[in-house]
Amino acid sequence: MPFPRAKSPGQLYEEVQSYDRVITPDGPLASALNRHLDRSHLGPFAIPPRRLAVGRRQESEDRLAFLGMLDHEDLSWKRCAYAVGNILQCWEHRGSHDAIFEYDGYVDDATERAVERIAELETASMKLTNETIDPNLDVVVVEPAMLTQLERAYLPAEYDTVDLFADTEFELPPFRIHDSPTAIVETVVDSVDDENADNVGIVLDQESEYSPLIESALEAADIPFFGGPGFTDRSEHRLFLHLLRTAHRGTDTRISEIRSLLTVFDCDVVDADTNKRLHELDDGDLKWLIDFCHDVQEYTFSDALSVFERHAGDTMDAFREELETLTIADESITEARLDDLSFYLQTYEVPVDRENEGVLLADAKSASYVGREVVFYLGLDDRWTHSAPRRPWVDQDAQFTRNLKSFQLLLQSGSQQHYLVQDATGGSPVTPCLYFEELLEPEYDRFSDLPSTSHQIETAARAGDGFENEPVGVTSDPVETISKSSLNTYVNSPRDYYFSRIVDGPEKAYLTEGNLLHDFAEFYVNHPDEIDEETLSEVVELMLEDVRPLVRSVDERTRRTEYRASLETIVSYLDANQPTEGAFLTPSSGGDNAVAAHFGRDVDSPVTERRFTDEELGINGMIDLVQSQQELLDYKSGSESSATSIVKHAAIDEPTDEPDFQAALYLTYWRLQRPGDQLSFTFFYVTELVDDVIAGDADIDDALTTVTYYPESLTEHVQREEFFEYLREEGAQKCQKILSKIDYQTYAALFDAAPLVETTDSDELIDSEFGETMIDRLEAEIGEYKYVTTGSKQVMRAIVDRQKGAFFKNDLDAFESFVDERLAELNRRRTGDEAFPIEGLAGEPNYRRVDNRDLLLEGEQ
Repeated sequence: MPFPRAKSPGQLYEEVQSYDRVITPDGPLASALNRHLDRSHLGPFAIPPRRLAVGRRQESEDRLAFLGMLDHEDLSWKRCAYAVGNILQCWEHRGSHDAIFEYDGYVDDATERAVERIAELETASMKLTNETIDPNLDVVVVEPAMLTQLERAYLPAEYDTVDLFADTEFELPPFRIHDSPTAIVETVVDSVDDENADNVGIVLDQESEYSPLIESALEAADIPFFGGPGFTDRSEHRLFLHLLRTAHRGTDTRISEIRSLLTVFDCDVVDADTNKRLHELDDGDLKWLIDFCHDVQEYTFSDALSVFERHAGDTMDAFREELETLTIADESITEARLDDLSFYLQTYEVPVDRENEGVLLADAKSASYVGREVVFYLGLDDRWTHSAPRRPWVDQDAQFTRNLKSFQLLLQSGSQQHYLVQDATGGSPVTPCLYFEELLEPEYDRFSDLPSTSHQIETAARAGDGFENEPVGVTSDPVETISKSSLNTYVNSPRDYYFSRIVDGPEKAYLTEGNLLHDFAEFYVNHPDEIDEETLSEVVELMLEDVRPLVRSVDERTRRTEYRASLETIVSYLDANQPTEGAFLTPSSGGDNAVAAHFGRDVDSPVTERRFTDEELGINGMIDLVQSQQELLDYKSGSESSATSIVKHAAIDEPTDEPDFQAALYLTYWRLQRPGDQLSFTFFYVTELVDDVIAGDADIDDALTTVTYYPESLTEHVQREEFFEYLREEGAQKCQKILSKIDYQTYAALFDAAPLVETTDSDELIDSEFGETMIDRLEAEIGEYKYVTTGSKQVMRAIVDRQKGAFFKNDLDAFESFVDERLAELNRRRTGDEAFPIEGLAGEPNYRRVDNRDLLLEGEQ
């Protein structure tokens, strides 16, 4: 994949060594030429136009012009910046500071005043405009096409030129494809040490993920570097702004949103409080922060900086100086002024004093040449492509040529070039930098379409250089039983299950609300006479008090209404469906009941909150309510699901990405207590009827979903006379019609004529031998009418619907085996015989149901 080779600094020097001045398009290239200078020379030898004009490296002109506007003009900061940016950009491309006046659409009062102020500043651009290089000097220009119009205006009337690129070809080294940015960074850091750091350069997009990764990796390895984070990127500067933003966000700021601040301030907050609102926490370590947020507008920027320094244990002299430069150090911290400060820091590059030692980090969009022996290029994707300014004064073709030549030169920096890339990310191919389309002949869509090599590196831990492992002689006790929630998590993602056992999760509003509704339901079963209109209001306020830290303050009124409606729904159901009293075989949960504690009463009903553990079955759980000896009930605070959906998500042969085994698990336990009985498990969605309760037309049945267990096979069940009568009375219209014309014996004989296919696909059943036989026999019995065929199909669809919406004996038998297999598998993984994979039984986990998303690294198994 050849393209024109850039001349080395040595080759260029041979061509330009006889000249008095060598004008280069890039500072590092000039420095490389100057290192070859082997004779005494008066004044600079190789130098870019701007540095020659002012005789030194100058601060960015846009910032200087902007600060000059602030000192003399009463305009908004964004308006000043917009005017200054347009003027300087137009000046660069047109060669005159007032060329902006040729474009009426970009001229206003701010622009006119900015032109006047800029004309008064002593800048490199003004010198380039008003002066030229001494015509008595013998001048040569390296690759003039890479200079802007303003830079070319500085050249003398006569000068020689030298091409930067030779007639020979540069053979692009193969791209080295890695699996992730982390792998790329590890490869670079493994190749650098204190001794060779001064010879290494790294080119990357400083706005990409590579920038913080390489900086932290070099710091961790104690390898010096420079050219990295600027003034705004310094963590302490960003955290100070984060503090000020937090103070202006009001009382809904959550702990999860300010964890970085709390870490700096050494404020320990338990994981359970992560989702709580800062202003609702009664924590002594946080009192000063809450007070600061409450009184922020009484502070000046300087005062606030002092507070930050005191609690962070750091000094920020440079930031204080910048506040003084902007003349806002003694201003109050209004939100508008904070917006101005944030805008300024995002827009302008504030000078930073740094030692230029160690590895050089260069930005792919601003560097043209890296004067190091070994250069690593990280990413090389489409983010390396420059976005040319979309302004009428910009010659797009000339700008593209400058960018392309700059990229072409950059790729050839150093004696050794290493192109480290990713071929795909997030399942999508990575698009190489668009400049490759101009430089390379072959067509491609991704890096692997071009000459490349694939690399997989071993991390320090896998390579044996990590922490030492010492056997501790401790064996883990096997997991004997599993709950429905743990089984759901494990089937979705074993890795998430593993982390859920060792990492505490934050308290969540919906869980807290659900627990409180459970507590109320249990209390009401035990003490129905305690609850009236007044005590219901007390319970609502109790719920609000517990949930308040977890929800927005503006939602409090809405939640009060929702809680009241939910409590009334529970009361209505329990009043109409009193549970059957009777002793349960297992103890109560023994847990705290917030509602009972509030009223100073005990809850000890034998039918509420009954925990069970069965090691033979390998399951455990807690039953909310034993409605009767054949009926169990569970309170839910989420959205209603149908019986078909509940059975579907309990599937074990074809697991879904929303596994939910609660009904199957509880019925499996309960059938052991009531062998041979038909059982039911009802989900009571206590929040489902909020709107209906408010409207006054609630039907409690709309909040109930019941899943039935039949202690027999589907075939045995549907050939019973009870099912026949059910179809006659509640089946579809044609189904009722044909069954009304036959007796039960005729119906039962259908199942003797051909075996029933137990399936959840109605078409499969209709096309089976049983389906064809049913239609033939009923047509012979009733007549060859169209409604007979239709009605027969409706019967079979009803059979399939019963299969899809209920559990049968073989379903729970299979579930028992399924639990045994999962426990055996889980215990093998706990003892280290195999890893806990990220993927569950249904494949890629449903990440909406994952609790530890940050700990599940993509690409790992």
